[in-house]
Amino acid sequence: MIILGIDPGSRFLGFGVISSDKGILKPLEYGVLKFDADENLSQRLLEIGQGVRELFQEYKPQHVSIEKIFLGKNADSAFKLGHARGVVIYEALLEKIEVFEYATRVVKKGITGNGGSDKEHVRAVVQNILKIPPIKSLDASDALALACFHSTQLRLQSMKKMSQAAANKKLGK
Repeated sequence: MIILGIDPGSRFLGFGVISSDKGILKPLEYGVLKFDADENLSQRLLEIGQGVRELFQEYKPQHVSIEKIFLGKNADSAFKLGHARGVVIYEALLEKIEVFEYATRVVKKGITGNGGSDKEHVRAVVQNILKIPPIKSLDASDALALACFHSTQLRLQSMKKMSQAAANKKLGK
C-alpha cells in the first residue's frame, strides 16, 4: 500500500510518501512544495493542484492522509488552509484516491504518545520509525507522521476485523 501524507498550506505544503507492507514502513519520498507568497491565492491554489497531481501520478498512492483544519493564528490563515485542503482533497477524489483526515493532536498522540508534543519531537520519532537521516522541514516530517499514523490505523482496523471474524467463527456465525 502506498500512502501519501499531506501537511497542507497555501505557501508550504509538506508531503510524505511511504509504502506499508505488513507493518513494515518504507519512506519513498518526502519534502515541501513551495508557493510564492507574492502570488494571489487563486494562483497558488492552481499550483497546489498541479503539484499534488504530479505526486499522485508519480507515486500512485491508494490513500491520502491529510491534516484536519484547525483554528490557528487567525481566521484568514484558517481560510487559506481550508482552501489548500480543499484542492488536495478534490484532486485526490478525481484520481479515485481515498482520503482520510486526522486531527493534529490525534496524530501526535499516535506517533509520540503525547497529543501535545512539539513538532521537533514528532520529527525525531518519525525519523526513528522510518530510519531516515534528519528531516530538514517540519512540514515534511508532519506529512510523514500523517502517513505513518494512517498506516497504523489501517493495521488496527485489519486486526480488529480478523479478531471479529475469529470470534464469529467460534460462535458459529
